[in-house]
Amino acid sequence: MTDAYQASINKNRTVTLQQLLDNKNQDSNPASKRLSQQLTSITALSPVMGISFAQLRLDSRQVAKNDAFILLKSHTPNCQQSRRYLQQAANNAAFILSELDPEALLSEANVPANANIQLNDNKLPAEKPLTILPCPVVYVPNIREFFGDLVQLRLQYEQPTTLPTVAAVTGTNGKTTISQLVAQLAQLAGMSSAVMGTAGNGKLEALVQASHTTGDALAVQAFLQQMGAQQVDLLALEASSHGLDQQRLQGVPIKVAIYTNLSRDHLDYHTDMDEYVAAKAKLFDKQHFPSLTHAIINIDDTYAQTMLDTAQASSLSVWTYSLDPAKKATFSAVSIQPSLQGVMIGMQSEFGNIEMVSPLLGRFNVANLLAAIAAAVALGIDIERISELVPRLQGAVGRMQRVPSNNGCFIVDYAHTPDALSQVLASLRAHCKGELWAVFGCGGDRDAGKRPIMAQAGLAGADRVILTADNPRSEDPNVILQDMQVGITDEQYERTYVEPARQKAIEYAVKSATANDIVVIAGKGHETYQEIKGVRYDFDDSVILQQALKQAGRS
Repeated sequence: MTDAYQASINKNRTVTLQQLLDNKNQDSNPASKRLSQQLTSITALSPVMGISFAQLRLDSRQVAKNDAFILLKSHTPNCQQSRRYLQQAANNAAFILSELDPEALLSEANVPANANIQLNDNKLPAEKPLTILPCPVVYVPNIREFFGDLVQLRLQYEQPTTLPTVAAVTGTNGKTTISQLVAQLAQLAGMSSAVMGTAGNGKLEALVQASHTTGDALAVQAFLQQMGAQQVDLLALEASSHGLDQQRLQGVPIKVAIYTNLSRDHLDYHTDMDEYVAAKAKLFDKQHFPSLTHAIINIDDTYAQTMLDTAQASSLSVWTYSLDPAKKATFSAVSIQPSLQGVMIGMQSEFGNIEMVSPLLGRFNVANLLAAIAAAVALGIDIERISELVPRLQGAVGRMQRVPSNNGCFIVDYAHTPDALSQVLASLRAHCKGELWAVFGCGGDRDAGKRPIMAQAGLAGADRVILTADNPRSEDPNVILQDMQVGITDEQYERTYVEPARQKAIEYAVKSATANDIVVIAGKGHETYQEIKGVRYDFDDSVILQQALKQAGRS
């Protein structure tokens, strides 16, 4: 999506920061006022306010003549690497805005002999080390607080566009499904809709695969601008904890914020669960997202209160949803009748009661649907229309996706956390007449502490478990599988089959399951690759499953 940003800017057309602030065409844009307040309060910016620049860049390798470079901290700080970025960008940049203290970065004490920094006479000036660089460098430690606004105004300066209304979903599980359901409901109600997240970016009928759930600020703002140019009315996006923590969504005009749930995930990035929860709670804070009007929160979740407190402190309209009628949520499921064709749901709400038939399998998808319905109501869709629209909904690719077979039931799902796997298996249990099978693994170069917990979640929910590779990345798949087997009992081993090769594991499940069994292939969902030793190979669980079913005469 960064390419989309570059394509949106005429590389020959330059502008100054002062011109962006003075542009009368943007007076009605809230980002303009916020940016003006930020930039005018930073006195250190005055020397660069009048310098013309073309594009904003986050990658020093892409900086061309007259571009402005933004040097951000990395999650794992590397001073020497940051110095190289600074030096590399300075050769072409019109100016540099740095989240890191550039004088500290370039102080003689911090520059080792092997740093490969070209200095005047191999020495730094004693008091002004920045004079070694060929362009101005300004220290802006709070740049993330307005960088999204800056990118948006640069794009709007090039092409004034009405941006879509935005609904954002955060939580460990359910983000992709809910965002797509919100977009589908809006589209069926007559609004042009798009999504941005794990399963792809773009209008519903033309999704392009994404590399990250939440892209960097350049990518996010470019996509927002692109959707505005295509006259999209609603953008439903997934807000990852990484994206919220790093303020990649700053400046996005989010109106409706949705919270699903939290369980152990991303503890290779966040220090602990408290930090993880705090990152998610930012989505409900009007200080971060001034355009917020509604918060929609799953009160069945353990961490819901933190989100409720944050949303209430921001004076938002706070609506809740629950699968437990006794909790008196704003939106409640009062009856749930599952079948392999879907679920019949009775919903009670403060806006009216409806009955509907959802084609989505699983009890947790009832919760996802309630969240999407609440968002649709917040967007102005009449609740009476919703019961007519729900049967026309489709699940997200790789989320409880049923692969056709002439006997047995075979499901592909993205569940890659212990909680998600538990929910998937518990939901499918209600449909299962025979044995329930689970085929899954754990990703390499990620939270190793999750591995035995993931195995136990599978063993607790399924009758038969097949442990296999997920995306081992740089790790040995056998080491990951050994980690997963820590703590497995003899009884559990009798129900467990270990096969490192994922294709063989899927083929084994297809050959072994009976006509009354349900098999779920979990962990990769929509992904069309498997990453091994740094190389991504073509691998789509649904395609491999279809081939295995055909070979076994079951399709």
